Amino acid sequence: MQMTSGVKSAAVINYSSEKGSVEIREISKPDIGEEDVLLEVASVGVCGSDLHQWTADHSWQVNYPVVLGHEFGGNIVELGKRVKEWKLGDRVVSETAAVIDPNNALSRTGLYNLDPNRKGFGYGVNGAMTRFVKVPARCLHRIPDHLPFEEACLTEPCSVAYNAVVGNSRIKPGDRVIVLGPGTIGILCAAMAKLCGAEVAVVGLEGDRHRLEIAKKYGCEVIIGDATAWSRRTDGLGADFVIDAAGSSLTLKIAMDLVRPNGQITKVGWGPQPLGFSLDPLVQKNITLQGSFSHNWPIWEKVIALLANGMLDVKPIIGGIWPITQWNEAFEKMHKGEVVKSILKPV
Repeated sequence: MQMTSGVKSAAVINYSSEKGSVEIREISKPDIGEEDVLLEVASVGVCGSDLHQWTADHSWQVNYPVVLGHEFGGNIVELGKRVKEWKLGDRVVSETAAVIDPNNALSRTGLYNLDPNRKGFGYGVNGAMTRFVKVPARCLHRIPDHLPFEEACLTEPCSVAYNAVVGNSRIKPGDRVIVLGPGTIGILCAAMAKLCGAEVAVVGLEGDRHRLEIAKKYGCEVIIGDATAWSRRTDGLGADFVIDAAGSSLTLKIAMDLVRPNGQITKVGWGPQPLGFSLDPLVQKNITLQGSFSHNWPIWEKVIALLANGMLDVKPIIGGIWPITQWNEAFEKMHKGEVVKSILKPV
């Protein structure tokens, strides 16, 4: 099936590195390659990284101008000549690694998410805050008919959380886990830790009260401010794991205070600010500091299964659904902490 190349659609474009440089522009339907598909986007989630590009406090290189959006799902409406495993109309979600070097040593072992040449949707290549997006067929995952696109498009942040909690932290039943930051990733990390059988507290600030109420729906304790008392409630030594999902470097110092000797801190939140404090407690307490970035194929398959069978419910974090033309309101609601996750739909 070939679509008319002159089709124009509204798109949310980040057009420069200046603060606030995001606006609606009309773009043409992309041309696809032999190993690509064209997706008609059904739903796209707003990520914290989209907000960071909007407010110009991000720490990654962006290829301006670029269509934002990397949390998305939709229906296949066009197939590249060499695409055999998919058909028109298939309901799919897409991974974020739009460009990889398949011959890179990391890609060859399945860790293409760590390929230094990787470029993702929404900053490296055009993303999905528009009607049509070009996607390499290797990025696709099938979703069942009963899973709504509004939920399926959040496979991506759920996969970030799965990798942080299950892959890079290996949390066990009975562990005590503190999550710093009640944003989308923080709450989903807490939900994953609960699925692993952990006792979980989510920590935020006074302005996070609404988002902390959402964390309660996942069976977590919530704390505003100092979590020291909770971390030491059992034997006085601290939490087994601290998941740093806040967008600030300062929270790493808080994490070092809260974690027990021989415990682990997993940092999944981005914070471009200089540290400005000593890392000596990391040495003195024999702490493991683990970074966690992105995800790969098997993680997506596990997460889709969790969403499909109802073990992981993302409905509590969805704060509203807006047409793409109202992107600014959707961004503002998340930026102010009034909702955890905004969803956009093309028009």
